Amino acid sequence: MVRARLLVVNNAGYGLFGMVEETTEEQARAQLDSNLFGPLWVTQAALPYLRAQGSGHILQVSSLGGLAAFPTLGLYNASKWALEGMGEALAQEVASFGIHVTLVEPGPYGTDWSGASAVHTEPLPACEPVRAARRAGASARTPQDARDTAAVVLELVDTDAPPLRLFLGTYPYPVVEEAYRKRLDTWNDWRHLASRA
Repeated sequence: MVRARLLVVNNAGYGLFGMVEETTEEQARAQLDSNLFGPLWVTQAALPYLRAQGSGHILQVSSLGGLAAFPTLGLYNASKWALEGMGEALAQEVASFGIHVTLVEPGPYGTDWSGASAVHTEPLPACEPVRAARRAGASARTPQDARDTAAVVLELVDTDAPPLRLFLGTYPYPVVEEAYRKRLDTWNDWRHLASRA
């Protein structure tokens, strides 16, 4: 007999493309409203039902950009890093109620995320070399087909002990491993100064 579970998927969001310096207050607030506060309000609305049934699973769709930052995506990164922190704390808060939280972290997919659905800042000419380098790096990647994720997500939600975090695709692994390696190296290289504080 298959056990019925209430599943919440917070997948709303969009990409804000532009340098931190170029981002307006309105653009920054709209990015956080969609990518952070939207999932917060949906989660808060669902939690009483999940607690009442004593089980459930919340999928917070984060991003590779929630673990590693990229130029031209500073406010998008900020929204997803905040979602990561909220999701990790939430998982600890609701575990005793039988509720699971998984941060799903996709790499690049062939969707409209960077197309017509994206918002772009007004570009500053001084920043064009950074933007050009970012475009060149992005064009070297082959996006994955988003349809390939359906079976993976269905298997994930049928798991009795799902992980807190799950990459979608293999592209995020080397990127995040390198980012975390650099962070650990920097912290250790500067431990001598930190210990004096």
